[in-house]
Amino acid sequence: MGVESELLSIGELARASGLTVSALRFYDRCGVLTPTLVDPVNGYRWYTDAQVTPARLVAGLRRVGMPLVEITAALRLRHEPARVGRLFDAHLRRLEDGLADARRELSRVRTLIDPEEYPMTTTIVLARTDLAAAVDAVRFAVGTDPDLPMLTGVLLDVESDGVRLVATDRYRMALARAGGRVDGPPVRALLPAAAVDEFRALLDADTQEQAHLTLAEGRVAVTVAGAVASSAVLPYEFTDYRRLLRRPADAPARQVPVDVARLRAALRAGTPTVTRVHEGVPLPVTVLGVDDHDGLRLVDATELAGPDRTDLLVGVNGDFLLDALEAAGGPQLMLELDGPIAPLAVRRPGDEDTFSILMPIRL
Repeated sequence: MGVESELLSIGELARASGLTVSALRFYDRCGVLTPTLVDPVNGYRWYTDAQVTPARLVAGLRRVGMPLVEITAALRLRHEPARVGRLFDAHLRRLEDGLADARRELSRVRTLIDPEEYPMTTTIVLARTDLAAAVDAVRFAVGTDPDLPMLTGVLLDVESDGVRLVATDRYRMALARAGGRVDGPPVRALLPAAAVDEFRALLDADTQEQAHLTLAEGRVAVTVAGAVASSAVLPYEFTDYRRLLRRPADAPARQVPVDVARLRAALRAGTPTVTRVHEGVPLPVTVLGVDDHDGLRLVDATELAGPDRTDLLVGVNGDFLLDALEAAGGPQLMLELDGPIAPLAVRRPGDEDTFSILMPIRL
């Protein structure tokens, strides 16, 4: 009794932390909040005063719907504020994305109930050059497979302060964002590739005027200096691209800076590392790795079978990588390597909104 008198019972910890007794039992079973002492006779759980703060942290994260695995990581890293902060930021972004999706869907449902009272018209005023740059950054990734018509266009995903453009052909994905003044509800529209090209030509107008983007009644229109181009949207549901972008905040990928001109030259001059067969067709694979100075290198075929092979190697379609480098622009880029089965990301330094992802090819 002397030891237990200095401890907190499960009921006392529940009152001190805001967690219920059943929740504390659950977190004990999961190994998240384990008691300091469990009575071997009656099974009572006992905790120390030092466990009150972790329990309150769990209670708070539970209230905002953080997944159990990330709650566990936050407890483990609670003495490293920067890493825990990244966990919180990632979860907050998920919540914001979910709220935007809910608003968008409710706006669509309202038009089904009363189209006259809830007209789905959204306008965006934004810099012509910003929209043109966003189109250029994603156009290369548009799919061409007629059996996958939902991937043969560019998604316009309107947010509260701009529009995100997304394109994918399953093997690569490109995203870019253009900020602007938005009037109307969040909405998504899938534009045919031909319409995207027509809009892009309009954006080359020699004018200082801004571009006006209008989404209404299944059509999208772009107006620049009085010239207008419009198109009907594709009647397909685009892939849930946000799900593909989620990464645990405490497990960042290896970021490798690359000189774009040098990498382009190496890719064009070199031969693919290996050849794999995909859907009955030979597929050349370029394998990337990291050298002793944390720089990018093209891997030789002999290394794949060698005893010193590293798990950081990733195989990609070299032509797709060239396309991504060209679309990203700039003399310096960051490549994110996260092992042989994780996508390869191509990013502009300091730009979180414009990047592309290449699906890995199994080595």
